[in-house]
Amino acid sequence: MRRFAFAAAAVFAFGLTCAAPASAAPNFQVPFKCGVTVTAATFSGHNPANSVDFQKSGITGMPVVASAPGKVTRVENEGSTSYGRWIELDHGGGWRTRYAHLSAQEVSVGQNVGQGAQIGKAGATGGVTGPHLHFEENLNGATQKAVLNGAAVPYYGKKDFTSKNKCGGNPYSATEICGTGFSVLDQQALGTAGTAYLLYNATSKANCVTTLKATSLGTASPASAFLEVKGSARTTDKGSYTYYAGPVKKTAGKTCVQWGGSVGSATYESPFEHCG
Repeated sequence: MRRFAFAAAAVFAFGLTCAAPASAAPNFQVPFKCGVTVTAATFSGHNPANSVDFQKSGITGMPVVASAPGKVTRVENEGSTSYGRWIELDHGGGWRTRYAHLSAQEVSVGQNVGQGAQIGKAGATGGVTGPHLHFEENLNGATQKAVLNGAAVPYYGKKDFTSKNKCGGNPYSATEICGTGFSVLDQQALGTAGTAYLLYNATSKANCVTTLKATSLGTASPASAFLEVKGSARTTDKGSYTYYAGPVKKTAGKTCVQWGGSVGSATYESPFEHCG
């Protein structure tokens, strides 16, 4: 545990000279699949303070999912000590979550994950006396009192929470697929099969197109996304995908673009538009 104490001290020392402004927390959700009920346990002396242990009979091997959309920053294995197998996600604005004592890790550093996307499985690795999921909501390196779907976890005690994490629907959003700085400019429903999105980044002047599926989620099936800047060749991402096609990105500035996509037989192709 010594290196965690050092890391906390380093964060504190940094904060004395360059404190990051507070940022509103994401709407963190219970890190288990929709409908699963777990007991959130907190206790005095927990390391770090304000972390939560999720307990449930038979929890070993249960899927652990992302509490909010984010990017994988750490996938560590400390063997039979400390956190054991653990994962950290960055949610932006200084907010990160940690998931520890995992029996399996199913993501890699640099990977973007949607809210509710499976990242691993619960277990009893590291310095534990029994299986559970250790969970932290951290802001600028300091563990905060956890809030799940707007409900505060009690300190100190136990409370049952039933997951409402991505209860139906695609676990990804167009903005997280295209990345930081992009916002939705236009969208078109593909019947009930999915939706094609056009996004724009005002800083880089880049457009981004992605098509999100609404059917056969988690199963590879045909989908596509395309983007064409007037006067340039069209770029298309087409294949069998589990959740979405794209992203397709091109810098356009004030030049008109044509965009669209498909899910199965449902397709959309825009005219040249959004010219400035």
